[in-house]
Amino acid sequence: MRFDLTPYRRSTIGFDRLFDMIEANARGASENYPPFNLERVADDRYRITLAVAGFSREEIEITAQQNLLLVAGKKDEARNNGQDNANFLHVGIATRSFERRFELADFVFVEDARLVDGLLVIDLVREVPDAMKPKKVAIRTGAPLAAVENRTDDEAQAA
Repeated sequence: MRFDLTPYRRSTIGFDRLFDMIEANARGASENYPPFNLERVADDRYRITLAVAGFSREEIEITAQQNLLLVAGKKDEARNNGQDNANFLHVGIATRSFERRFELADFVFVEDARLVDGLLVIDLVREVPDAMKPKKVAIRTGAPLAAVENRTDDEAQAA
């Protein structure tokens, strides 16, 4: 499926990253390994759970960059060579390497990552800096500050 976002790109400013993400997601929609869940745990807390059966902690790498979380699994060839000589009747456990990318919103950070029973659980938290949070502005009475600063010294003494 191909999305043509050209009309939206022409009439919006500053949404390039969003449109790039949509187009990239549409191109990579067929990749579904390893399967994963996305969960909202609380208002500003999220969890990604990936099914990585057969991977050890040493074979998985998690890289957090600005607005991107990359989870990669690379099977150790030495460990797999022992399985190549086995007489399997059926091989249903995937042992191929993988790379999963998750686009993160601003101020979303990895809080914790754990490998439990073949599931890689990554906890994320959204921490907006105090400087970016909305703040109440006190309303005062009297002349605006600019009007007070523009008065001459004679006017200020008279007041």
